[in-house]
Amino acid sequence: MTGYEVAVRAEAALGEGPTWDPATGRLLWLDILGMRLHTYDPVTGHRTVRTVPQHIGAAKPRAGGGLVLNLRDGVGLLDPDDTFRWLHREPVAGRRANDAAVAPDGSLWAGTMRYDEAAGGGTLSRLTGDGTVRTVLPDVTVSNGTGWSPDGSLMYYIDTPTRRVDVFDHDTDGVHDRRPLVEIEEGAGFPDGLTVDAEGCVWVALWDGGAVRRYTPAGELDRVITVPAPRTTACAFGGPGLTDLYITTARTGLPSPHPLAGALLVIPDAGKGLPQPPFQG
Repeated sequence: MTGYEVAVRAEAALGEGPTWDPATGRLLWLDILGMRLHTYDPVTGHRTVRTVPQHIGAAKPRAGGGLVLNLRDGVGLLDPDDTFRWLHREPVAGRRANDAAVAPDGSLWAGTMRYDEAAGGGTLSRLTGDGTVRTVLPDVTVSNGTGWSPDGSLMYYIDTPTRRVDVFDHDTDGVHDRRPLVEIEEGAGFPDGLTVDAEGCVWVALWDGGAVRRYTPAGELDRVITVPAPRTTACAFGGPGLTDLYITTARTGLPSPHPLAGALLVIPDAGKGLPQPPFQG
């Protein structure tokens, strides 16, 4: 299955983090290494680009307006008036932020990784609106896609070098009983970002695979979307009805990048996404 369209023709070094913001009707997405926060309005085509002072792994809407940012040195809050303040600052030499997601209870689950991708150099942590931080998973390598089932009872997670999508039971005490849902076969790329749709299926972007795959809750491959940019990084549903699948891509490390490497792509009417909760902080 192909059928992609170019939403934004860009040359992002490391496009990532597509997130639909229902309050503004815009898609947020990032260039991690380019230190840029992009917005895109699919109705008008209007785009904005904002430079941030650090490498940025994720930007998510907040309940009261503004954004929560997963940055190199920690997690910060951008208020609606553009005032910035740190929620939790914890700089670690050689480490940066990566993907993050908002859980059903409104907490932020923020990942990190080392620039050299050293094994065990990253973490996955849970942050609440008052700045309380709890490390959920220590000793991860490249903390990546995180998402929850429609009823919130399962959490899906990717530590990219494992080549797996793992699933946990999730409740008010946290996550437990980690087990593999899917293992990506050699030659198909590495699992990167993910999103969960309204049917509980898990969509996984494949770095160096030029594809997004949809897996059922039982781990069965259900659909494959191929795109010409090999470094597909993440995916998310957006648009007024949450029916369009947006796909971010990267050009970093490619000696002869495809013309669409670094662009924001979209698959119209690909399915039905889940409304994402805002960060309660």
